[in-house]
Amino acid sequence: MTVALMWEARAVEGRGDELLAWARAQEIGGVDGAPVRRETFRAPQDRVLVITWWDAAFDAELPELPEPDGGLVTRAVHRWRFEPVAEA
Repeated sequence: MTVALMWEARAVEGRGDELLAWARAQEIGGVDGAPVRRETFRAPQDRVLVITWWDAAFDAELPELPEPDGGLVTRAVHRWRFEPVAEA
């Protein structure tokens, strides 16, 4: 089974490039290794999104990106888990 973890944060105004660099520098992995796939996105309002795909059960304990320093973001990080569904 595959599970996708989404991590989204909003930087303090004008610090989007710094948040993006911080997110890119974070290593994600654990005892079971690295994610199958990892993608990083940016959006208006200095937002950064990281999606990782894992070969694991939906409720598996998986490593995630940490919270950045409080001075870098405007709010707590948002995190979601998704599982794929078959196309109808």
